[in-house]
Amino acid sequence: MGLDIRLPIGLMFGVLGAMLVAYGLVADPAIYQRSLGLNVNFGWGLALLAFGGAMFHFGRRAGKARTA
Repeated sequence: MGLDIRLPIGLMFGVLGAMLVAYGLVADPAIYQRSLGLNVNFGWGLALLAFGGAMFHFGRRAGKARTA
């Protein structure tokens, strides 16, 4: 057909994950005292980035299989 839904979802989660990772790296460590010192933004940013990368990869892989 046309556009696989996994491509825009992968891009969206990838961008949001990259933003959270960047914020987690530059934020003041004092804000993480309520979360027992864990950098929650960095951790969830990595998780979103991995999920977005997987969705984008599987969307591109399915698109190549259809055209071949």
